[in-house]
Amino acid sequence: MSVSSRNTDDARAAFQTCQSSDPRDRVEFYDSWAENYETDHTLMNYRSPQLAVDFLSEHFSGNPEEALVLDVACGSGWVAKLMAELGFKNFEGVDGSQGMLDLAAKTGLYKDLRLALLGPEPLPAQPGVFDVVIIVGGLDAGFAPVSVVRELCNAAKPGGFICMSRGDHSGRPAEDYKAELDRELRLMEQEGLWTPVGTKRTDRYMEDPHVDTKGLKEGPKPELFISGTAYLFKKSKQ
Repeated sequence: MSVSSRNTDDARAAFQTCQSSDPRDRVEFYDSWAENYETDHTLMNYRSPQLAVDFLSEHFSGNPEEALVLDVACGSGWVAKLMAELGFKNFEGVDGSQGMLDLAAKTGLYKDLRLALLGPEPLPAQPGVFDVVIIVGGLDAGFAPVSVVRELCNAAKPGGFICMSRGDHSGRPAEDYKAELDRELRLMEQEGLWTPVGTKRTDRYMEDPHVDTKGLKEGPKPELFISGTAYLFKKSKQ
C-alpha cells in the first residue's frame, strides 16, 4: 500500500501489530514499516518527538551548532529533523532496525548511524562525550528495557542533558514498566548520577491505537488520546 493511500485505520492496525508482536519479530516489522512510519505516526497525532524537542529547547543554553547529539532509537530521523530546525547540526544515531536507519541516513543529518538492539546489545556510543542524549518513544514494555537509561546517562558528558519521552500506554506490562522506570530514575538521582531538570506532561501524546473510533458520531466519546511525559535530566559533573 502506498504512503499516499494510508488512513487512520491502517495506522491504528500498524501500531497494534507493533505493540503486540514478539520482541524478536519487532525488528523485522519495523523494517517493513519504515516506508509508512512517519505517515502513520502523523495520522495518529503522535507528538512525542515535538514534546521532547520543545522541552529540551526550553532548557538548553549552549550553542546548538557545537553540541554533539546522540539520538537513540532514532527511527526515521524525525527528532534530528526537528532539532536541526533549532540549529543543532551534529548527530549520531542508533536504532535496532536497518530499514529505519536507511531512512535516517536519507536526511543527511547524521555523522554516524549504528545498528543495535538495545537490551540484548549494549548502546554503541562513546561514553561521556555527548552534550545531549535523547530517546523518543523507545522506553516501553517490550522495547528498550529500563536498564538502558543508565547507558544513556553514561553516554552524556558531565553537565550534558538526557531527554526522554514516552506515552502512558494501557495494560499491566506498560504499568509495570512505568513503575520500574520511576524507581530507576529516582535511584540514579540518589546515587548522584544526574539531577532532574523537570518533566513535561501532555494529555494528547497520541491517539490511542486500541480505541475503536467507529460509530462515535453519536453519544459520549471515549478518551481518544493517551497521555505522555517528557523527562529531562542533567548529568552530574563529579
